[in-house]
Amino acid sequence: MPTMKNSVFGDKIYSFLLGLYRWYLRTPERSLDEAYNAALKIKELEDQHFNGNKIDPDLAMYSNNVMDYFEADLRKQLKIARMRLTEFKGSRWFLNEGNQKAANKAGVEYPEPYVILEKLRFIDQIISKYTILDEEPSSLAVVDRTPKVPTNSAINPPPITKQKVPITERSKPQGKANTTGILPRSILSTITRLQVELDPNSEQDVVQNFRQTQKRTIISIRFILLLIIVPLLTHQLAKTLVVGPLIEHFRGSEAVQIFLNVEMEEEALATLERFEERLKFENLITKAPPISAEELETHMKEKAGEIAEEFREESANAIKNVFADIFSVGAFIWLLLVSKSSIITIKEFFDNLVYGLSDSAKAFIIILFTDIFVGFHSPHGWEVILEGVSRHWGLPANRDFIFLFIATFPVILDTIFKYWIFRYLNRISPSAVATYHNMNE
Repeated sequence: MPTMKNSVFGDKIYSFLLGLYRWYLRTPERSLDEAYNAALKIKELEDQHFNGNKIDPDLAMYSNNVMDYFEADLRKQLKIARMRLTEFKGSRWFLNEGNQKAANKAGVEYPEPYVILEKLRFIDQIISKYTILDEEPSSLAVVDRTPKVPTNSAINPPPITKQKVPITERSKPQGKANTTGILPRSILSTITRLQVELDPNSEQDVVQNFRQTQKRTIISIRFILLLIIVPLLTHQLAKTLVVGPLIEHFRGSEAVQIFLNVEMEEEALATLERFEERLKFENLITKAPPISAEELETHMKEKAGEIAEEFREESANAIKNVFADIFSVGAFIWLLLVSKSSIITIKEFFDNLVYGLSDSAKAFIIILFTDIFVGFHSPHGWEVILEGVSRHWGLPANRDFIFLFIATFPVILDTIFKYWIFRYLNRISPSAVATYHNMNE
């Protein structure tokens, strides 16, 4: 009885190992099929939505969100196809003649060579159209040097010309804050420039690079304008159409508090005192009869009413600003959440813009920026900003808080600047750091 149990258990283990071995022997076929299916899905997208052409925003009239959907699906299928092709090549390298015989004994049948070649030609024909730069949404740099293929030519595609790597992928800096190498960057850039100049297809790559740069610049400028215009427009619309009528409704009674803080009341008293002194002074310099107490009191009451109405409107306006600013910040956050692709584009735009400056220009901008915000005269600027914000929201300008803020925040900001110069700028542009120190001295 134990012998029978051991035999059954041994048969199960043998069946499991045999199935696992067959799965291993089928790895090349399985990988090729998955890559082929991914290429078929890309071809299906091209046929259904782009008239059999490559997936490119310049060739179709779709909105940005629709193109983001297509490009995300395209990147996913391209990644699958390339990974499975790599797996196919690696598994075929390990499968020697002995494994071929073992596959035949295990009952594993491989497809005919012409079927494998047809699938590989079709996969190469599809993925050779696309080159994704930095995995950036809405900026697929498409370099298509292969002849157009009809929709029914998935099995016998024409021969594929050799794919050249575009200049944007060869010479474009990738993550400047993390680029380190053995040789100086100037030598590497010189070698890269020579390679580009000797490339017979460099003219087409330059044109393609210019178009991508132009598109990135337009997207960045448009997004910057949106970040400025949308919050301001939301603030004004919310203040005029939503918040304003509500505040006027609840503050319409005369018994409502006129002054939001003590500073407003003191300012109103100072204005009324200056008006009284002006009346007396004008009466003296004109040599008119002395103004009576009744007339003076009448003028003072009229002026007090005007001042009260003025500060009532200022208090209401401050309350409106608080709620309108909340709407404005909400619109700004919403714009950031729905524009992730534009954020990546604008990050790359500023990266190229800042790091493309000369060393002296970088040092000048750093010195100007640091002197404004953390320099010797910066406390006066921070004091004006904080007082303006307090007045905008109708809050009392707390001098202790302002002095505490000025004593801490610029110091923290200066520490961040110095750390950035030491940690990043010193590594990617040492000459700019040296120029900065020389100019600062």
